[in-house]
Amino acid sequence: MKRRSFVRAAAVAGAGAVISPGRAHGILRDRRRADLVLRGGTVFDGTGAPGRELDVAVTGDRITEIGRNLPPGSSEIDIRGLAVAPGFIDIHSHADMNLLVNNRAESRIRQGVTLEVVGQDGSSIGPWSDGEFEDTRDRYRQRGIDIDFRDPAGFVERISRERPAVSVATMVGNGALRGHVVGNEDRPATEAEIARMKELLADQIGRGCVGLSSGLEYAPSGFADAAELAQLAGVLRGTGYPYSSHMRNEDDRLLGAVEEALHVGRLAGVPVQIAHLKAQGQRNYWKAGAALDLIERARADGVDVHFDRYPYTAYATGLSNLFPSASRSGGNAAFLRRLRDADTAASLERACRDKVALLGDWNSVQISSTNDETAWARGRRMGDLARERGVEPYALTVQLLEANGGGVGMIGHGMGEENTARILAHPLGMLCSDGGAYAPYGPLSEGAPHPRGYGSFPRLLGHYVRDTGALTLESAIHKVTQMPARKLRLDRRGVVEPGAFADLVAFDPATVSDRATFDDPHQYPVGIEHVVVNGVLTLRDHEHTGDLGGRGVRGAGGPPHRG
Repeated sequence: MKRRSFVRAAAVAGAGAVISPGRAHGILRDRRRADLVLRGGTVFDGTGAPGRELDVAVTGDRITEIGRNLPPGSSEIDIRGLAVAPGFIDIHSHADMNLLVNNRAESRIRQGVTLEVVGQDGSSIGPWSDGEFEDTRDRYRQRGIDIDFRDPAGFVERISRERPAVSVATMVGNGALRGHVVGNEDRPATEAEIARMKELLADQIGRGCVGLSSGLEYAPSGFADAAELAQLAGVLRGTGYPYSSHMRNEDDRLLGAVEEALHVGRLAGVPVQIAHLKAQGQRNYWKAGAALDLIERARADGVDVHFDRYPYTAYATGLSNLFPSASRSGGNAAFLRRLRDADTAASLERACRDKVALLGDWNSVQISSTNDETAWARGRRMGDLARERGVEPYALTVQLLEANGGGVGMIGHGMGEENTARILAHPLGMLCSDGGAYAPYGPLSEGAPHPRGYGSFPRLLGHYVRDTGALTLESAIHKVTQMPARKLRLDRRGVVEPGAFADLVAFDPATVSDRATFDDPHQYPVGIEHVVVNGVLTLRDHEHTGDLGGRGVRGAGGPPHRG
């Protein structure tokens, strides 16, 4: 179907609501010429309503008018045949520090993403101790970047000065708080330590952070029990911000992990966001429906719960995540000692092999990032790589971990397509990338990252909307615009309406597609034609303009609870 026909078909249900020629909703009508007019596109306003053929006028950083036959602007783009939506909000992003490495945010802006929500999986940018700050500063100085912040709120302030291509909001990670206050040991936090973590969290929320995240499969985040998590999350009470959790388990104990996330939200009295909901391993595919039922029941009982998911059947994590989280207590050096210790090596090997068997086989494990000395492993499946090198796969796993100080990235191929579509289409679900910022050139071209960093949003619009019909175009747009904006209480974002921030994306529903693959991930998508960020035209005719309009975005919630 040609793009104009496709867009008209999506818009037909809303045809009766089109604003009549010569009349417009706006705040600058008859005052001064708009800076930019997007002319004749089919506007999907983010609410889930069908599209309408309208013009959109932008002046400064705001949308100023919407209607038909708007007066000429200082600059105009004819976008007839394209869909126009609010800029996409990635509610679970790991772009953070790479935006300082390359502020053009190539793999993000070319997806239509205009706002990144970072600080995920319990692992925010600080708060850092003096030692952690100095280590980070020294590491980034080697890349020509001066680090002048120590905590998530300070990072957002830096983004406001840096002005990358995309805007950034951040959560605060419980793992970062725990590492700062308690350390990397697997032990309960004392009352004094919990009080200190709550104090730090309250300070960050008061400075504009938009929630608390946890990454309970990782150390030290996962060393916190539900009671500790509920005490921390209670700081958010009254702000409207969520507790977002990468749950403790996403395979054999998935349902218990969902219950824990909901339990923390109930105890704390705060909204819940379940991160990248999935059921790993074929023997657990049936649990996706049961997990959704638990979430729906909790919602019916009054829990403000949503979830998000990326549109792929593989996840990304560290290779060390093939081992139990308790084995990583004390940090990477302690973990590597346990891999060779006679008292622990055998049990850790069994646990790793069980995890691989759950995924399928060793070719379900794909290496994504390593140091330069082991670059030969990047992008390779472990089963194939082990055969080529004449090494048993588990032995090669240990070798790679030791050669990289425990820091090896992996992609795990372990979810089902039917469940993925079902989760993405669910009315309580949003889209996320769970990915970083990359570019096919320079330092961000290293490694073989998960393709979600390049293709998540175009894949939703192409594969799941157009090609398979898993959900409608207006529903998909709602899931990446107004829905996450409301969850995080981000005022005047996620909608196309006068007075809203001018974050806009114009795309071709008939051609929009992801091109990045697991074997060749550094590829831009197609079909995203124009992107405006806070009124700045950053992508025009599918090409980066070099004009950057991103900023730090602070939440609009009330004061944190200090009781």
